[in-house]
Amino acid sequence: MVSNWSVDPLMECNHTAAWDWVYSIQPVYMSVICLLGMVGNTFVLCVFCFQKRHSTVADIYLGNLAAADLLMVSCLPFWVVAVIQEFHWPFGELMCQLVNIVIGMNYYCSVLFLTLVSVDRYLVLARPLSSQGRGRKPAWASGICLVVWVVGALLSLPALLFRSVQFFPHLGVEACYMAYPHDGWRLRYNLTVNIVGFLVPIPIVSFCSYHIISVLRDNQASRGRSTTAAGTERKAAQLVLIVLAIFILCWLPYQVVIFLDTLYHYEVISGCGWMDVLEISTQLATYLGYSNSSLNPFLYVIVGKHFKQRARGVCRQMMCRGKGRKSYHTVNLNSTIKYTDSTKV
Repeated sequence: MVSNWSVDPLMECNHTAAWDWVYSIQPVYMSVICLLGMVGNTFVLCVFCFQKRHSTVADIYLGNLAAADLLMVSCLPFWVVAVIQEFHWPFGELMCQLVNIVIGMNYYCSVLFLTLVSVDRYLVLARPLSSQGRGRKPAWASGICLVVWVVGALLSLPALLFRSVQFFPHLGVEACYMAYPHDGWRLRYNLTVNIVGFLVPIPIVSFCSYHIISVLRDNQASRGRSTTAAGTERKAAQLVLIVLAIFILCWLPYQVVIFLDTLYHYEVISGCGWMDVLEISTQLATYLGYSNSSLNPFLYVIVGKHFKQRARGVCRQMMCRGKGRKSYHTVNLNSTIKYTDSTKV
């Protein structure tokens, strides 16, 4: 997704002063996203892995979401270097393709995993009887996640097919850009992002969210369920709703920019002014979207009461293991000293 239109500003319109701002500010912003995202998502994955026996279906989906986010932020340092050098790509064509197919997969996998989490919470709260089927077994959830990864890879395949590194003499840089064979591929990309990434999942998520909120409100009013169960479900649902809301807020500007680019393709809007607006907006909207990958782990900690309990359990396990090793070494040391003393003449 990064610099999907990088061939256009390199060839048609003059750069404005806004690009100097992009070159200076964007690398810092990306570095912060990368650092927070790597630390946060690694921590989330550690919690889910250490507590794997207690994982629910929602945990499996959220764990895969954290894995997708971690892969994405791990690729950002390559673009940090490139942007600092004004989009000069020093890593070769293979890395140009691999980095961008992973980044592309992140968006599709993220929106699909969040949709699955939303549907899962809807089934648990609004359709408790139907949610007892095999579709909510962890093994089936893992299989569904595998399908999501495959779908994300297939949707990101153009990055592998059409990403290329080419030297632009008038700028003196070798840029990693999307070399579409014709404009139909660019339009196809825009439609895929808008339809698969927004128009299809958002109504599903909205439907599920509406019913989740309705059920929670009814449960709170009737008090018909146990306080502990109701509180746990309410916290889990709140976490899902907040994660979904943050995802929409982070990625909605990118969806708007993609739609405007489609209008530009059909010459509904035109001119170098619009092109420059689209190019700058693409950079800003893309990295606002990527910031979502570094925010999710903090949402789990802030909102997810169940996750916080599991994180404390993992920390206690790690501390106990450390103390256990220390005690073991102390016992061994004492035994050695006693043995040495007893053999003295």
